[in-house]
Amino acid sequence: MSWLGVLGVLACVGTVAGTAAGTAAAAPRGVTPSVSSNWAGYAISDSATIDGGTPAKPLAFSDVTASWVQPKVRCIAGRAAYSAFWVGLGGFSTSATALEQIGTESDCSAAGLPTYSAWYEIVPGPSQQVHLAIRAGDHITTAVVVNGTDVTLQVKNRTLGTTFTRQLVVAHPDVSSAEWIAEAPSECSGRCHVLPLANFRSMAFTSIAATADGHPGTLFDPAWTALPIQLVPSSSYHSFFGGPDQASTAGATPVSSTPDGRRFAVSWLADAVTG
Repeated sequence: MSWLGVLGVLACVGTVAGTAAGTAAAAPRGVTPSVSSNWAGYAISDSATIDGGTPAKPLAFSDVTASWVQPKVRCIAGRAAYSAFWVGLGGFSTSATALEQIGTESDCSAAGLPTYSAWYEIVPGPSQQVHLAIRAGDHITTAVVVNGTDVTLQVKNRTLGTTFTRQLVVAHPDVSSAEWIAEAPSECSGRCHVLPLANFRSMAFTSIAATADGHPGTLFDPAWTALPIQLVPSSSYHSFFGGPDQASTAGATPVSSTPDGRRFAVSWLADAVTG
């Protein structure tokens, strides 16, 4: 994701656990919402994968896409904070070691100044900065496509008419899930820790789509199970990097999903720990 000197900022993989608070979007087909220390949004996968089991024939996702309006962050002098918005394949199951993702950030410097950027990441590698101008209010579209070991990542700034595309060969991409996530990024220097979540107020993923085993669908397609995830920065939840994190009380929750599965919003919460 964004660069913090030589430390870098990384996504955490598969950090859901437990049961979300009641403000999370309603889970379809009786699926229990989950809590994460750094993710808020939706993931789709096999029911068995979500439950920790092994399906007879696992779904293989080949692409994921969505659009959003780049959120304008509310910054406070003396408080650095960060927020990332992305689509990705893989990284959701508790045993995941890979994730292919691309997105944007809305961050606040310690001086209280907002910054906006784009990035991509092939976990377990570090995030890579994308040289594409991003401004608050810009209309963004992102996509990840996997074909065997070929991975294509794309982000478009439709407001400015600019596009970044990167094609990579990845030995073992994870295609067991697809995600649409607002995230509190992580900073790594020996050990990684989740950073304070910036106040992005609210953002909406729109034009949501994914394909698994040649079958195209939206968030609530009956071919897969959709799971809402709430970001709660509690020390009782552990990051992928192996330790409890509590950078702040700010969190986020998915809300306002449409019945057709083409859209849902994520709302920032000032106090997700006790709220």
